[in-house]
Amino acid sequence: MSISQITQEAISEQQVSRWTKHDTSWMLSLFGTAVGAGILFLPINIGIGGFWSLIIMAVLAGPMTFLAHRGLARFVLSSSRRDADFTDVVEEHFGKSAGRMISMLYFLSIFPILLIYGVGLTNTVDSFVVNQMGWESPNRVLLSGVLVFGMISIMMAGEKVMLRSFELIVYPLAAILAGLSLYLIPNWQMPHMAMDVDLGQFTHTLWLAIPVTVFAFSHAAAISSFTHAQRRQYGDQAQPKSEQILKRTSVMLISFVLFFVFSCVLSLTPEQLTEAKMQNVSVLSYLANVNDSPFIVALGPIIAFIAITSSFLGHFLGARESLNGMMQKQLSWSAGTIDKVGIVFMFLAIWGASIMNPSILGMMEALSGPVIAMILFLMPMIAVFKVESLKRYRGNASTYFIMLMGSLAVTGLLFSMI
Repeated sequence: MSISQITQEAISEQQVSRWTKHDTSWMLSLFGTAVGAGILFLPINIGIGGFWSLIIMAVLAGPMTFLAHRGLARFVLSSSRRDADFTDVVEEHFGKSAGRMISMLYFLSIFPILLIYGVGLTNTVDSFVVNQMGWESPNRVLLSGVLVFGMISIMMAGEKVMLRSFELIVYPLAAILAGLSLYLIPNWQMPHMAMDVDLGQFTHTLWLAIPVTVFAFSHAAAISSFTHAQRRQYGDQAQPKSEQILKRTSVMLISFVLFFVFSCVLSLTPEQLTEAKMQNVSVLSYLANVNDSPFIVALGPIIAFIAITSSFLGHFLGARESLNGMMQKQLSWSAGTIDKVGIVFMFLAIWGASIMNPSILGMMEALSGPVIAMILFLMPMIAVFKVESLKRYRGNASTYFIMLMGSLAVTGLLFSMI
């Protein structure tokens, strides 16, 4: 090996090990994509299974989150084309027909979530204006149009503006989650730690908790855009740098979200968690009712607004990229024209859903769940056994762990729907 090659390798290793502002911005973006409004229901959905179920899912959450997203990032970076997006990669590895079907399913798994966030954002702001500020309910058509246009404008302004917006959003979100978790500590109760549980029922509860945990920490919608950004920034070192950022993102998610989950669960009895589940209210709404706390009442809509906004931006990244990729393979238009047409389509669809406020969107979210689990967990692991550039991962224990967790997540989601 020549001196110049050794020097180049040393520079590359130093480049990967050095943490930059670019890396921090993307870590916050992935964190914001994962932490949506669903976090307000997560303590109920996981905690209702009992203390030991909560402990097991807490132990599994970290490896599941990091290894699954690392697998998806490796899959996207495995393309022979440096500028390939998700649609290009699946077509390259699985053929045109299967690739286009997977790309369509991927888009249809993300897009309904954007519609849900459009509705949720409008309802949250409307509720805040009426209940907290004491004003009359604003015109829904105008309110939803301004909110959706504002969110999409951030994405249109470019990557730097988007990353800066995530920084402004995620820091307060993390601070509020940590602050609220600490605020609840005086209300903690000793959990029921006895092991006298029905093994069959416990296994069933744990099985159904896996998909809840998967989606609570999922930032799959932003992974393709994230890996592109690392490839532009770091070239051949994109994979180790992506894995470094994903690892720190996972640590940040587990630290803040699980502390919030444990604090909420320990503040409520199993009977109260069951009651909250039956009432179909968020954990903050239930805690506010139980404790008669104006502090929690005020924080509820603020957390919901920040969480929905950050997750909307992250999911818009994935929906925009996948829609553009599919349209480019069907139309002979320029890339700029396709991007503009796609953005107009998504704006009108999200705005329309926000105006109509349909209840069917919850069902659409449930239907998108199995597809996200298959794309995040199963497809990258199947590619390990199919794609030559990924064959070095075939003997890894993590490959089989993610395949198992993905299978349990998909079957658990399908079972819960049936």
